[in-house]
Amino acid sequence: MTTATANFLQRFAMPPLRASTALIGFVVPISVALDNVLLALVLLGILFNARAVWLIASQNPVARAAWLLFGVLFLAMFYGATPLREAASILGKYADLAFIPLFMLMLSGATAKRRAQYAFLAAMGVTLLLSYAVELRILPVQHWMSTFAATDNPVIFHSHITQNNMMAFAVFLALLNLREATSVRGRIAWGLFAGLAAVNVLFMVKGRTGYMILLALLGWLAWIIPAHYMRLRGKRWDWRRVIAVELILLALMIGIYSVSPRLHDRVNLVVSESQVWQAQQARDTSTGQRLDFYSNTLQIIQQQPVFGVGTGGFPAAFARQTQGKNVMQTRNPHNEYLMITAQTGVIGLAFLLYLFYTQWRCTPLLNTPFERDAARGLVLAYMVNCAFNSALLDHADGLFFAFMTSVLFAGLKLENKVG
Repeated sequence: MTTATANFLQRFAMPPLRASTALIGFVVPISVALDNVLLALVLLGILFNARAVWLIASQNPVARAAWLLFGVLFLAMFYGATPLREAASILGKYADLAFIPLFMLMLSGATAKRRAQYAFLAAMGVTLLLSYAVELRILPVQHWMSTFAATDNPVIFHSHITQNNMMAFAVFLALLNLREATSVRGRIAWGLFAGLAAVNVLFMVKGRTGYMILLALLGWLAWIIPAHYMRLRGKRWDWRRVIAVELILLALMIGIYSVSPRLHDRVNLVVSESQVWQAQQARDTSTGQRLDFYSNTLQIIQQQPVFGVGTGGFPAAFARQTQGKNVMQTRNPHNEYLMITAQTGVIGLAFLLYLFYTQWRCTPLLNTPFERDAARGLVLAYMVNCAFNSALLDHADGLFFAFMTSVLFAGLKLENKVG
């Protein structure tokens, strides 16, 4: 490609590619087909930005950590008994990690990152509006909605797990925006959005991972917000005030649990199913099935602890492990830590944890308190999510992780050292 051609493409192609990248934030909670179209468009940007993408991947610590994890999964395609085509298919589900440097290039600049964040929140606003309409019987369940949609489970575009996970993070972002708002109207708008979204997570939709993510994020907010206001007022950090806020939050969550029959029943169901679970004898409950997945996956890992069974090798390894047992078959154990370890051994697990560690460690290099607090919230949300789902393997959750990581970490001040 000549210099003139490259300059022409930079001038005329980059603006729509940047807009397409920001628009991913709107479509990822709504449509797999649309986000795949946008991904294909954004990928065109690498044709005349390969050097810039490589520089980001090599210099940005978070992008580098994401590529290292993807690289381990790539290498793991070439061992194990899985045919290369099947292994490549599973690797493709983790390809969102490889997109992170390209997303960072497209989302460089405060305006682009703000638009991308608002695009996601707008999509969650649409989801919230439709979810309330179904819950209140204003809108009947439609054929274009999620196959999980029902009047007692008003999910709209994805599964109840995915919707609740994203809605919990939307609550968190709304509360951070509430903290940053300078007008009364802005505070009211963000507070109303956060309140309605929290009710949607806790009382309307059945995704229990969302409960855990929301609890973790509210706990993080209860830790950082008192410290934030103490800094603004020039006061020293007082751990007693922070602990008091945490205790108030805990009492509030216990109160909500006690007075909400729907939330109470869903949480108690997990406890009761766990108590009666016995290995290979719990196919009839969702909790029992997950416990079967976990226990058998741990046995697979014990057999191949260092390198794992190879990328894409989990389904066959699980079938062998459970042969002759009364266990439901699965293509993933619904736990990303176990999924990565089963495929790539403790080496892959170390790179996954290194990615989360790098994100957490690099937050002091971000430009604003909003970005720093939101970035650590993202890490907490996905550390919880990965404990209950294969969050990076699942398309919507994995793409959202790559997208939001790029939104928050594209502006690292690399000239400074990480503290």
